[in-house]
Amino acid sequence: MGVLDGVWPRWSADVGLVALTCLPPLLSQPYVDTSGVAWWSLVGCEAVTVAVLVLRRRLPVTAFVAGLGALVAALVGSAGQDAKLTPLIFLPLAVLLYNLGSYRTSWVRTVLAMLGGGALIAIGLGVNQLTADAGEFRGGLDILASLAPMPLSWVMGFAARTRRVLLAAAEQRVADADRAQRLQAAQAAQRERARIAREMHDVVAHSLTLLVVHAETLRARGDELPDWARTQIDGLAAAGRQTGGELRDLLRMLRDPAEAAPLQPVPGLGELDVLLNSHRAAGGSVEVHVGTELERLPHPVQLAGYRIVQESLANARRHAPGAPVRLTLDAAAGQLRFEVVNGRAARRGTAGAGVGLGLVSMRERVDALGGELTAGPTGDGGFRVEATMPLETADV
Repeated sequence: MGVLDGVWPRWSADVGLVALTCLPPLLSQPYVDTSGVAWWSLVGCEAVTVAVLVLRRRLPVTAFVAGLGALVAALVGSAGQDAKLTPLIFLPLAVLLYNLGSYRTSWVRTVLAMLGGGALIAIGLGVNQLTADAGEFRGGLDILASLAPMPLSWVMGFAARTRRVLLAAAEQRVADADRAQRLQAAQAAQRERARIAREMHDVVAHSLTLLVVHAETLRARGDELPDWARTQIDGLAAAGRQTGGELRDLLRMLRDPAEAAPLQPVPGLGELDVLLNSHRAAGGSVEVHVGTELERLPHPVQLAGYRIVQESLANARRHAPGAPVRLTLDAAAGQLRFEVVNGRAARRGTAGAGVGLGLVSMRERVDALGGELTAGPTGDGGFRVEATMPLETADV
């Protein structure tokens, strides 16, 4: 919050209002009456005016009654001593009436304040008639002429208050409409997530279940298969079960993101050996160079790194089967660096394999952690994926 929204502007407004209200009577009094009685009456009234102007927002009714009482006392007292005050002494009364209309607490208190003010004026006129010796110091039409425009000040204050209420109501309606729009968008997004979850369950989960069932069937007849086939079937069944568990977690998160909790631990770099062994079991070779303690890395970095290695190895099996793969992980200068490089394919890759979203997904994961990812072919016919992710910003 800046200075414009703090306490200083309100105090500066009060200082400015006091100056504009109290200085004109003081400046004009020498042209009306320079007697000591006039000056003391004016200064006493101004002192009360300063106090009630400072308290006008907190106590609007009290400030009005006190200010009017001080004004009546100053006018009656000076007239009784044959002294005359400047007509600008009525200026604070206009400000207090505006404030009463702008900050009134209830109609009952406002009406009572008006009646009390009228009674003070009537009492002051009565006392003035009894105490003033000369007719020129007795209030009459001149007092009524000064008081006649005062109700307009209250009307202006009431109009200002009404405008504030209307603006607040309009802002509330805008806020309610914005909340309703966000709620509708959230509901639409939830319905779309539920639809996607149903489609994934009906299509992907069904096919994956069939894959695992066929793999388990082949495992049951493993004595009829060669050794290399039994190893491949074991890896296929294990990968199918792991993918099935992750898919169930994903479907639960799509249906209800607020209550979804993983049914199994989220993978991290601690499971890197299992991932590499599954790649080797599928006929691939991996050379690993690790220059940091993987278990101590922030969990978001571990998850992103696991997915990067997983997708890179899968791409190597699809597009460069039989090619050697080199994996390098190293932490330096507050960043973790991944590099996965595969050589030239030993045999033709699977035609049409993949849908082209693997690199997009990896880049989105790295960007979300404030890192960078580069991927492209190497000069010897291979492919390199390199990612760097900061460790500090990821540990949140």
